[in-house]
Amino acid sequence: MPKPEKVATVAEIAERFRSSQGAVLTEYRGLTVAQITQLRRSIDSHATYAVVKNTLTALAAKQAGVTAFDGQLTGPTAVAFVTGDPVEAARGLRDFARAHPALVIKAGLLEGKALSADEVRQLADLEPREVLLAKLAGAMKASLSNAVSLFAAPLSQAVRTVDALRQKVEAEGGAAAPAEAPAAAEPPAAAEPVDTAEPAAAADDAPAGEPDTAEPDATEPTEG
Repeated sequence: MPKPEKVATVAEIAERFRSSQGAVLTEYRGLTVAQITQLRRSIDSHATYAVVKNTLTALAAKQAGVTAFDGQLTGPTAVAFVTGDPVEAARGLRDFARAHPALVIKAGLLEGKALSADEVRQLADLEPREVLLAKLAGAMKASLSNAVSLFAAPLSQAVRTVDALRQKVEAEGGAAAPAEAPAAAEPPAAAEPVDTAEPAAAADDAPAGEPDTAEPDATEPTEG
């Protein structure tokens, strides 16, 4: 039966595999305690560097479902569990390995994907996250500025054309007075009303065809 201490260690390493963004497997043969301490301090903002036992680490990896380190757990082993920026963690390990060749990067794990030693070094060559975000923001800003310029071009062109026309008018005949609105056309004078009534008949002119209403002259009585 495994000792309780080993069971606890396996559980702790397994939890680190689960909670970390990634991990880098290294061999530290030939490094001094002071150098390992220096390495821990150089990457502690982005990773935790832990010296582990191979058998216990193999059990922990199996519990956590990690297969990236299968067949790699040999020799003096330490694992950098990534807790911050994976690029910065990989860069710190790579730079330290360049200065101290006794540190050997053997394999890696990033968000469940297995990485070879070369892929870990390629990860280290990427620009920091802040730089990439700044470049992305700059590209988006440039695209937005180009779009604004594109939409504003017709308007600015029209403004320049109007301004050039104004300057030409001023040069030829002084400042152009603002155009006055054309005066409204006056309505034509009203024609005098035409008297369509027929002229009144003269009093002494009887209308044609009317019977003579004058009484006949009185005749003298006939003598009997």
